[in-house]
Amino acid sequence: MSAYVISEKDGVLRVGGTGDFSVFSTFDCGQCFRFDPVENSPYKIEYAGVARGRKIGFAQNEPGEIYIIGAAKEDFPVWEDYLALDVDYGAMNEAMVLGVPEGSDREMMKRAVEASRGIRILRQDRWEALCSFIVSQNNNIPRIKKIIAALCEKYGRDIGGAHDFPTAESLDKAGEEALFALRTGFRAKYIANAARAVSGDAEFLGRVAAAKDYADAESLLVSLKGVGPKVAACTLLFGFERYDAFPVDVWIKKVLAKRFSEGFDYHVFGNSAGVAQQYLFYFERYLGGEDEK
Repeated sequence: MSAYVISEKDGVLRVGGTGDFSVFSTFDCGQCFRFDPVENSPYKIEYAGVARGRKIGFAQNEPGEIYIIGAAKEDFPVWEDYLALDVDYGAMNEAMVLGVPEGSDREMMKRAVEASRGIRILRQDRWEALCSFIVSQNNNIPRIKKIIAALCEKYGRDIGGAHDFPTAESLDKAGEEALFALRTGFRAKYIANAARAVSGDAEFLGRVAAAKDYADAESLLVSLKGVGPKVAACTLLFGFERYDAFPVDVWIKKVLAKRFSEGFDYHVFGNSAGVAQQYLFYFERYLGGEDEK
């Protein structure tokens, strides 16, 4: 990654030297639920939302530079971390392609990498990731966003024109019945249970983060009622920076069966597995499997 060139004007940071980072692909690939595109933006692409307890926006006109709206120059390290600008995705992309056996499978992975280039795995809050992906079960993205917005408005801290994600303590205090009233459905009992577990054990999320082996981290999460392997994998990938997590849903099953050889084993991606999963998800669901689009 080249050195950043940072300038500030009227509460907007212009950051050059961001490589192939894509605001659109990163915020449109289904990994976070508190950002939305801004209509009538002066930028070609702009997403605004809440992260790290603040209202924030990310915009882009051309590759290689981004605009961070609502931040001062001294805040840049926070957003560099959140956007994972410090991760060498070039090396990761190369490793994941070379990990696939030569032939049609490797060529397929090359296509997915090229089509999805610019996606970054955001470093989201651990509790927010866990709670959000519990909400995501048997759900679609618009409805997930509505439920999370309702949780934040009702139980999140007011941060001036928006609300932070509610703490586990606040949702535990609210209780299952109140959570159900926000149209969370069958997920209410799972949210309440997770909130109770996390608020009652200050070290729980820390133990998940400290787990050396993926199986140990997964085991801790699936001990929570309503958290299965898929929700655990999403939580670990998006909330704990476990790039060895590979969430498997209907879309991933579809792309693996449709695009790769029979018996394809995603473990070949190693510590790039989670990034590979996002590329494949984006490639199949959003681009229809065609990188020409």
